[in-house]
Amino acid sequence: MVLNIKVLGPGCSKCQLLKQHVHEALTLLEEELPELEATLLAVTDYQEIMQYPVLSTPALVVNERVLSSGRVPLTKEIVGWLRAAAQAG
Repeated sequence: MVLNIKVLGPGCSKCQLLKQHVHEALTLLEEELPELEATLLAVTDYQEIMQYPVLSTPALVVNERVLSSGRVPLTKEIVGWLRAAAQAG
């Protein structure tokens, strides 16, 4: 299973924190889902960010689905979202 993960934002401290939480979530899932492959991309270009239905950043997008915007979710929330996305295929 492959997850394409994007953190949308200008690269601010909250964007960096969200990216860190995603890394932590992926580390926690490694043992549970060894077949999981994930790419993590920081999207800082405003034209590209505007392609998504977000009003504020940072935003988290998994497989082109916006899961969060305007806040930094907890690592455990992200683990749940990534697990669900991986199980959905």
